[in-house]
Amino acid sequence: MKFVFKAEGTKVQQLADFILEYIALNNLKAGDALPSINKISKELGVSRDTVFKSFLDLKTRGEIDSIHGKNYFVASRTHNILLLLDEYSPFKEVLYNTIASKLPPTYKIDLLFHQYNKYLFDKLINESNGKYNKYLVMNYDNDKFSDSLLKIDKKKLLLLDFGNFEKDGYSYVCQDFEQGLYDNLLSIKNELSKYNKLIFVLNRRHKHPPSSKLAFSQFCLDHNFDFEVVDEISEKTDILKNHFYLAIKNEDIVEIIKQGQSKMFQMGEDYGLLAYNENPFYEIVGEGISSIGIDWRKMGEIAAEFVIKDKDVQTYLPTKITKRYSF
Repeated sequence: MKFVFKAEGTKVQQLADFILEYIALNNLKAGDALPSINKISKELGVSRDTVFKSFLDLKTRGEIDSIHGKNYFVASRTHNILLLLDEYSPFKEVLYNTIASKLPPTYKIDLLFHQYNKYLFDKLINESNGKYNKYLVMNYDNDKFSDSLLKIDKKKLLLLDFGNFEKDGYSYVCQDFEQGLYDNLLSIKNELSKYNKLIFVLNRRHKHPPSSKLAFSQFCLDHNFDFEVVDEISEKTDILKNHFYLAIKNEDIVEIIKQGQSKMFQMGEDYGLLAYNENPFYEIVGEGISSIGIDWRKMGEIAAEFVIKDKDVQTYLPTKITKRYSF
């Protein structure tokens, strides 16, 4: 490489333009490595500081990228986004579709699921590091920040959904599984008073934060409701008249409805049902199933804005109840 500074323009800008020319002449493609700062400094007879600042300038322009400020490589003209979710569900599809609809055509989303498998989660994070412009990630756990995420540049990472852990310096759009649940149950306290007992179906095989059990129990204790937390609803578990059921998993919701139908119970009259997270089918099942949760479209809109505008975001979305005729 031969390079001579000219009178016009700063050294940093001139060197940055020269590196761009080098990329073009050598037909380097997205992902191809650039010579190290030390090598360029030595071969061109310029200071390491000038090379470093030129790399920073090119990185700001989106021409090159790096992993932890070293190992620079040619950036892709396509903006690659990793959307790593826990598992498939209808509301996760709403999240994905919203993000995809808000991003320009040059933005490519890779949608992956870690299935609450810690080994798979760490493997996907490790293998994706440095390959994406932005990382939109549902953490493996609601109560503990996963160590593998420390490898990702804070400015590129947006934490979704789970977040009952220290998030200083990170962007996040999370939901409150404790106070949000308590406050929403309080908002329907009068409707709940008609039931003899409140049942929270918190399936242990599901990764729904167990701390929500404490919020549910505290609400019942504070307002003198008889209550119980059960693991699941099955053929061996009868649903009872004048009982109210808060359920997480679709399987439990289906089983509650099936048992109610077999006993000729009228949902909303003989028993109450509140499902966690909205599902399009809830509008048409029976007279409609009420749901509790956040607005996943709103989460998708905020995530897309984070990707496009490169702006930090730190917010908890409000938990709300969509009332229908199931209680």
